Order: sequence, then structure tokens, then C-alpha cells
Amino acid sequence: MGGKGSKSNKKKNPAELTEQEIQLLLNNTNFTREEITKWHEGFIKDCPKGQLNKKQFIEAYQAFYPQGKADKFCSHVFKVFDSDNSGQIDFTEFLIAISVTAQGDAKKKISMAFKMYDVDKNGKVDKKEMEKIIEAIYDLLGEEHRKGENSPSERVKTIMSKLDKDQNGYLTEDEFVSGCLEDAVLRSMLAPNA
Repeated sequence: MGGKGSKSNKKKNPAELTEQEIQLLLNNTNFTREEITKWHEGFIKDCPKGQLNKKQFIEAYQAFYPQGKADKFCSHVFKVFDSDNSGQIDFTEFLIAISVTAQGDAKKKISMAFKMYDVDKNGKVDKKEMEKIIEAIYDLLGEEHRKGENSPSERVKTIMSKLDKDQNGYLTEDEFVSGCLEDAVLRSMLAPNA
């Protein structure tokens, strides 16, 4: 009893889907039990160890954006999805992220976009962070026209002038979310799936 064969001492295999994880996903996504099981089967087929590292994540994204460079953009997205900062995305993190981006309401999607823009995770997005993300989005989309009003710095000036209500040089999550909800053009640019 309680020796080597005891289940309580054994670390969970990340490739296995537990009832506890299914319950967590049922409570935090709009997926049914059957859909969760199907998504898990596909995830394990692609990631037999039950985890997706940053390199695999970037490779998967590049399949959707073959004309652009996905590296920079995906690094930002990966950080948001890797909620426990393990350097890996497990199935639960993956499906919650998929749920928010595919099924979530506009506010949740915009909030997730804010977390991606907040590179240093201090709860604020400044001009430098915003510019880095705009450049990464341009790289991802293969956007070559980056002069004049389409330059990342000009885009950021426009965004900040519209969203930075208190003019302190950075955006809080509230400013970002409410600004994107009010302005369809900004929403389509900053949080395209919202």
C-alpha cells in the first residue's frame, strides 16, 4: 500500500484526458463532452506526448499563413495560450484558447488580444509593445506596404489617440476592450476574430 505502484504518487500523463479536465472544459468552453473527446483525439494524433511546444505551434500556424512569417506573431500568441508558463501548451490550455478565439464573445476575444499585446505582462500596453505586435501582424500577413499612414508607428499613433482616453501614453485592458468594442475598424484590426 502506498508504495511504488500507488496512483497518488504517480504524475499524470499529459496525453491522458481526465474526468477533472473534461469537467473544467465543460465549465469553461461551449464544447460538448463528445466534441472535447474528438478535439483531444486530434490533439494527441498531432502531439502524442500531450503537449505542444513553441516550435510545433509556429509550424502549425505557418500552415495557415504560408505567405507570411509567423515566428514573431506566434511567439506572442504562444505566451498567451501557455497560461502556466511551462513552455508547452497542454490540451486544456489549447482547447480553452480555441474556445475563446472561435466561440467566445467579443469582449473575451478582445481581452485575449490585449494579453497578447501586453508583451511584458504589466497590465498595460504602451506604444512600443503595440508597434512590435503591429509589425508581427504585418509579417504574418505578408504586408509589404508599411509607409505613410500604414507604417506601424503611424498605426500606433492612430490607435493610441482613439483608445488612450486619459492620454497617459499606455492602454489599460479596460481602455483597450471598451475602445475596440466601440470602434469596428479598430476591432477588426486589433482583434480580428472578435
